[in-house]
Amino acid sequence: ARLSSPFYKIQLRNRATTSSHSSPNSRFIHSTRPSPSDSSRITTMAFTPTCSLKHVPGFIEKADELKSKGVDDILCISVNDPFVMKAWAKTYPETKNVKFLADGSATYTHALGLELDLSEKGLGVRSRRFALLVDDLKVKVANIESGGEFTVSGAEDILKAL
Repeated sequence: ARLSSPFYKIQLRNRATTSSHSSPNSRFIHSTRPSPSDSSRITTMAFTPTCSLKHVPGFIEKADELKSKGVDDILCISVNDPFVMKAWAKTYPETKNVKFLADGSATYTHALGLELDLSEKGLGVRSRRFALLVDDLKVKVANIESGGEFTVSGAEDILKAL
């Protein structure tokens, strides 16, 4: 994994503002090298069915506690398109503190070294399940799950690391 290198700056780009499909949850990622003045603390995670039932709800439930401990942004990143991410975000009525971001070509996921090739199962390149704590553009905590497990990447695990 490339997690020891500086974290990539996330630039959110909305679809064309004149589009009727545009919304805060219709975003995608453009990764760039970090600039020296970038400073924030974020936590990120990726999407799988387990994330829909446990991962995301945990971060939504613990968002205020994470924010009180200095987390600036909670990002849910999926190797998917912005339309799927928008629809997924709508399934959670309390998503005001969690931003759903599409990494359609897995560019960001590859940059982190967290890609998972499931082409043999007809799923293409996906992301491993993870939660990162990033401070000043550097990964401070990388909780990466093995296989289909959900044992180290929940909101509680990030809270323990803060």
